[in-house]
Amino acid sequence: MQDRETLPGPLAVWQLMIGELQSGELLFHIAITLRRVAFAFVIAMSLGVVFGLIIGRNRNVNRWFDSWLLIFLNLPALVTIVLCYLWIGLTETAAIVAVSLNKIPMVTVMIREGARALDPKLFDMAQVFHMNRAARLRHVILPQLAPQLAASARTGLALIWKIVLVVEFLGRSNGVGFQIHLYFQLFDVGRVMAYSISFVLVMLAVEYLILQPIENRANRWRHA
Repeated sequence: MQDRETLPGPLAVWQLMIGELQSGELLFHIAITLRRVAFAFVIAMSLGVVFGLIIGRNRNVNRWFDSWLLIFLNLPALVTIVLCYLWIGLTETAAIVAVSLNKIPMVTVMIREGARALDPKLFDMAQVFHMNRAARLRHVILPQLAPQLAASARTGLALIWKIVLVVEFLGRSNGVGFQIHLYFQLFDVGRVMAYSISFVLVMLAVEYLILQPIENRANRWRHA
């Protein structure tokens, strides 16, 4: 009996997942967590791409920001989360900001490296055809950055959902992380595993049904 409580079998975890799903609790908390993941992902990717392009295309800016990027890359997520909760409060805004701040440096570094490797001949071509900035961004820059964008999106999503669970564990009253915290206090290993596995399955679905098709579409021009 003790072994089952400490490490329940797959069938027991599956039954708990079905029970939480039927009660509506599982879908509710997964939806809350996915919303936080989505907000943080969009903010971090948007700012990270902008910062990465600026830093990667300007040597002076890169020289000044390089040390700061190194600091933020190595700053523990827990420190950022705690500081955001202390400065902003135990609010939804603090949760989103904390997650985004942990993701932005990684995206910035990856996009910066891609921006450094952009083909200058394509910029010469764009100048010959008198492309405006929007056209250059769409037809010259973004297609070349497709591998870096895909890699930062994939690794970033995996990082974000882990940090979101920590944020919920520490200071929110709903979400998968909150449920894991609740059942941790009750020493309900089965439900901890049920919620964890459920969200992993959701993230795998996002990876295979959304991110990979987008990546394949973005890289089609390379195989043309």
